[in-house]
Amino acid sequence: MSTTSSLPKHFTSRPATLDDVETVVDLLNTCSIEQTGKPRTEAHRIRSDWQAPTFNLETDTLVVIAPDGSLVGHAALWDSEPHVRIYVAVDVHPEYKGQGVGTVICQWAEERGRQAILKAPAGTRVVLVQYRFSTHETAQALLREQGYRPVRHSFRMAIKMDGSPPEPVVPDGIIIRTFAPDQDLRPLVLADRDAFQDHWGYVEHPFEEDYQEWVHWIDNNPDHDPSLWFLAMDGEEIAGMSLCHPKVVEDPEMGWVDSLGVRRPWRRRGLALALLHHSFGEFYWRGKRKVGLEVDAQSLTGATRLYEKAGMHVDRQYVNYEKELRPGEDLSTQSLKE
Repeated sequence: MSTTSSLPKHFTSRPATLDDVETVVDLLNTCSIEQTGKPRTEAHRIRSDWQAPTFNLETDTLVVIAPDGSLVGHAALWDSEPHVRIYVAVDVHPEYKGQGVGTVICQWAEERGRQAILKAPAGTRVVLVQYRFSTHETAQALLREQGYRPVRHSFRMAIKMDGSPPEPVVPDGIIIRTFAPDQDLRPLVLADRDAFQDHWGYVEHPFEEDYQEWVHWIDNNPDHDPSLWFLAMDGEEIAGMSLCHPKVVEDPEMGWVDSLGVRRPWRRRGLALALLHHSFGEFYWRGKRKVGLEVDAQSLTGATRLYEKAGMHVDRQYVNYEKELRPGEDLSTQSLKE
């Protein structure tokens, strides 16, 4: 018997369809406004997520419908090769909390997640992963009741620039230039994978799968601006990157550093700070006075210290919860191997 059969009386559930995009966006933003006072997503983002190459709308989503026909619960699950870290997002309308909807959705996610065990390499550890705002106590309590445990924290950090930021001090032999879509995408995906293999929780996916995800994201994001993607070049090699986004949904006046990384051979030379200052400078020139990013609170590469040095401060905290579905060899990065 499916766990969703234990929904409250006259509630129903089904996979999401593309016709649900706007309604799900309304639900996610209602939940976000309750937690932070601000919305968090837009229709094109959800539509892009649902149409991504590794996402199956039929098997990887669930919506819950109340007796009056309103959509009051939603879950999405990301399970890509090698199927060892399965990411889950769950939202329940604030007016319907405490009625068991969240519990049923979490149980559905676990049922679906356990299907990944059959596809994961033999002997590997398989976990479900969910993130929650540090202030969202009821959601965290539900996860603990479902057997999740907190394993990590992450920060959203931000800076408000009262004047022009420092000029970047770029290491000798390095130049910073903008991304050229026709020639740089494959090398950038490879460089990004290389830089982020040292980030906690990183799992290597097949390159072509990664590449197609990047192509899909770029092609389906109307806000993508290649002139805000900065590459640190050492000759023909990409030494590091700062991939920025022109706005944040909750604050269109805030620029966003989506991904900042430096590959191992070029670390400890000030390149990450130079890329950050270069990004700040571009945002400042465009009239943005606020810039934000997200970072692992216990960053293995010391990123939090770098951002503090650049004048950024923590303005939001998240808790990373995991539920182990199968013990075994952990394929994700847990520490740095020199």
